[in-house]
Amino acid sequence: MKKTITDFDLKGKKVIIRVDFNVPMKEGKILDDNRVRESLPTIQYALSHGAKVILLSHLGRIKTESDLKGNSLEIVAIDLEKLLGKKVTFLHTNIGTEVEEKVNHLKEGEILLLENTRYADLDGKKESSNDLELGKYWASLGDIFINDAFGTIHRSHASNVGIASHLPNGIGFLVEKELKALSSLNKPESPYIVILGGKKVSDKLGVIKNLVTKADKIIIGGAMAFTFLKAKNLEIGKSLVEDDFIPFCKEILANYSHKIILPIDVIVSEKIEENSNSINRLVSDIQENEIGLDLGPETIELIKQNLAEAKTVVWNGPLGYYEIEKYQLSTKEILKYLTEKKIYTILGGGDIVAASSKLGYQDKISHASTGGGATLEYLEGKQLPGLEVIENKN
Repeated sequence: MKKTITDFDLKGKKVIIRVDFNVPMKEGKILDDNRVRESLPTIQYALSHGAKVILLSHLGRIKTESDLKGNSLEIVAIDLEKLLGKKVTFLHTNIGTEVEEKVNHLKEGEILLLENTRYADLDGKKESSNDLELGKYWASLGDIFINDAFGTIHRSHASNVGIASHLPNGIGFLVEKELKALSSLNKPESPYIVILGGKKVSDKLGVIKNLVTKADKIIIGGAMAFTFLKAKNLEIGKSLVEDDFIPFCKEILANYSHKIILPIDVIVSEKIEENSNSINRLVSDIQENEIGLDLGPETIELIKQNLAEAKTVVWNGPLGYYEIEKYQLSTKEILKYLTEKKIYTILGGGDIVAASSKLGYQDKISHASTGGGATLEYLEGKQLPGLEVIENKN
């Protein structure tokens, strides 16, 4: 059992909280601030217990100077201030004398948000490579470190593993909630069904290998289904496929055909456009010029039949090209089915959580994980460096 924020006396202490403010952005606007909202309980707890709060987060990827402007956390600071109803001081840097002066003048119940930790990646990827000196520097700013960024807990970065290596540490309420939900999968109530969608088989390789022996069924949808269908020597037209992973799909199908549920019909179109003509086809009838963009009605019913007796469901990746409304049907129908039947369901981060939010089901599902890669690596059975470094309770 890991230490949590409640195990520390925070009054008067400078508490560094690693949050996950990696929100989706477009043209300088936040598209979905769910990750900011999820961080509020931990931040509010620290404030109410007299902490001087220092927040660190990354946003996007920083590879060149041109990436800096579009990935500043300033807009997140404004959103956080509105959500908290409290002033949030923001600095356009995360290192140097200005940071040190602001930190030293923080009073109990005040919040300081430093600039995107990945700005440090312009200088030899110091954040992403867990530069020892950078981690030590950030640790010098505080008295206690709390990791509440589940979305990066599978990474060894200076802002999580680096800082935690130098300070008394624990996890926040969000990470605690995530771990509690995911730990239920160590001994899931059966029948245990896994739903995998999204674009690529390669992204789910480890999950498939780990869960195919544990789950009762694995339902495969999304674009990744077409690599499996091609492995069965079916014509998939211009649908997305990963030819390098066809041998892997053949091996899985050969050894676990009784567990794998593949589409029997799909919605296809010649173009990925809102107004393009689309038609339902059996998977055996896809034409050379067609792209599979959603699951068909027969497949939706097949999935419901396989979920009918389910007690535990884990779902990663949408079942269709949900960004376009007319290709949302399968994802929406299965979300609706799971919530109406009250089946214990964990959405495994990333696009499926975004889809559930867009379709109005995120608050109705049992647990929607904020971690994408972190959730996948947990499901693969991998160790999570950002968690391993956290101290255990006595």
